Amino acid sequence: MNIRICQKCKDLGIFVSHTEVLGVTNSKGKSEDELKKVEDLYSNEESEELKNNPIVRAYRDFYWKIGIDPTKIRPAGEALRRRITRTGKLPRINDIVDLGNVVSSNTLVPIGIYDLSKVKGEPSIILSRGGEEFYPIGKDKPEILEKGIPIMVDSEKVMHIYPHRDSKITSVTENTKDILIVSAGVKGVPETLILEASKSVACLIQKYLGGRITHEVIIS
Repeated sequence: MNIRICQKCKDLGIFVSHTEVLGVTNSKGKSEDELKKVEDLYSNEESEELKNNPIVRAYRDFYWKIGIDPTKIRPAGEALRRRITRTGKLPRINDIVDLGNVVSSNTLVPIGIYDLSKVKGEPSIILSRGGEEFYPIGKDKPEILEKGIPIMVDSEKVMHIYPHRDSKITSVTENTKDILIVSAGVKGVPETLILEASKSVACLIQKYLGGRITHEVIIS
């Protein structure tokens, strides 16, 4: 699979790294040691210092550029780290999602993981035309998108609002077997870090949940 990025999104500084892991056996609890490691590492962090981190700064700058106030809606990695310092814990959802959160906490890179059986065709990252339906995780009714929002779509639907919201339609469940891992890059974030994020998630999932990484992690 290859993810195409339209020129207008590239001009915004958008790039991604992605790979696939097939034949995973998802579960709950196998990721607990990794979750505790990252919780111990960041539980005493001064959360207000995060805004000075250059990676956090890059994602915040991107949010401002696309019209999102990052002091109200935090970039994903920053939000996870702040949650650790506030509560001492990361959420427990299922092992695939939890391992993605471990890597996102460590790298501060937003990471999306999608059930490949629910993805139709090859995804693209484009700007919304306006009027598209987006079904966010945790909500029953769709949101209707305005024009000009960076989104990842397959041939039928919106999978993701870049780089912070995933659709429940392609979300991972305990029955998921094949996954697409996407780490979200923006201007100012090193390509090597985006590659590292995708590769780390794939390797952790393979270590704890089995499966086969289908290709080297690639940049779009």
